[in-house]
Amino acid sequence: MRINTDGQITIPPDIREQLGLLPGTEVQLEVIDDTVQIRRRSPLNRGVQLVAAIRGKATRSLRTDEIMQLTRQDP
Repeated sequence: MRINTDGQITIPPDIREQLGLLPGTEVQLEVIDDTVQIRRRSPLNRGVQLVAAIRGKATRSLRTDEIMQLTRQDP
């Protein structure tokens, strides 16, 4: 693995999958002696960001039973 001219590296897909590192995942780098440790900042952080991004985006006000009916309709 090499560092590119922008100082970036690519984390192999199998490692990203094993650790649940999705695009947009916040990570923290820490230097310990002569190694670099990468940690996810918070496993709940992504969920909080997703909820914040969609909050207030609904175009209609639907009751729960109306939503359930829409999700169960045949195509």
